[in-house]
Amino acid sequence: MPGSARYFRALAPFYPAAFESFDLRAFDTIVSTTTAWAKGVRFRPDATHVCYIHTVSRFVFAYDDYVGALARGNPARLLARPVVARLAAWDRAAAARPTAFIANSRNVAERVRRYYGRDAYVVPCPVDVDRFAVGAGEDDAFLVVSRLLPYKRVDLAIAACALAGVPLKIVGGGPAEAALKAAAAGTRTEFLGNVSDERLRALLGAARAVILPGEEDFGLVPLEANASGRAAIAYGRGGALETIRAGVTGEHFGEPTAASLAAVIRAFEPGRYDPAVLRAHAESFGPEPFKAKFGALVAEIVRSRARGEAAQHL
Repeated sequence: MPGSARYFRALAPFYPAAFESFDLRAFDTIVSTTTAWAKGVRFRPDATHVCYIHTVSRFVFAYDDYVGALARGNPARLLARPVVARLAAWDRAAAARPTAFIANSRNVAERVRRYYGRDAYVVPCPVDVDRFAVGAGEDDAFLVVSRLLPYKRVDLAIAACALAGVPLKIVGGGPAEAALKAAAAGTRTEFLGNVSDERLRALLGAARAVILPGEEDFGLVPLEANASGRAAIAYGRGGALETIRAGVTGEHFGEPTAASLAAVIRAFEPGRYDPAVLRAHAESFGPEPFKAKFGALVAEIVRSRARGEAAQHL
């Protein structure tokens, strides 16, 4: 649809009907991967639908934030709140449809339990470790790789690096870019925009460390840093608690404040982290372990459904 790339949030009311329109009657087993819509697909009563879920829909657990985001892209701003309320109602109903959920982290599994009343198996996201190579860490700058959205808390990294007196490079683009550039004025922050895979590989391998300043559902970037032989510093909430081994593959900061992050940055010594250990940690989240565990779990869910039982947790 014209303008869909820019105004995708404004099209949100149409997504439920679009996904419900998929004709899946020919399939015995359906595997979806989603943050919102695909869990709502319809399928035969005797078929099995396994939903790999990366988060509960943000208009359910971050309702007010999503209302604001939708209103920014929607000319009919006064309609945003009732529209999001209807989406949330559809979302909760759709969450009852899958035969089983597999979450990408224990963090997301707990969120599925809290908001949908469903249990979820856990299989961590795969990391394409072969995209990255161990670097020498020759750069003094810390690195953020993120979409520039308010909830990503890139502003926290900018403020913390300014407090610590260290340079920061930021890869990525998004709606918050102008505001972040204004906040970074006078600091040692460099915005690199969206970069090629080759450039990203070089930046990750050269970084002093990678910073993940916001609470993430899973936290893929720390593992990409580890695959590049570099440690990560992340907020000690959410998925980062599962992907970072404190003192071994990176560090956590305890409070969502610039001062808390700056204290960890000041104390950070890259020589404490063994690149071989970092790479091995990332490889444990690689595609092959993922495929083996995910495939075995889907097969067990299908067999258990045929027997009318709950699948055993693998």
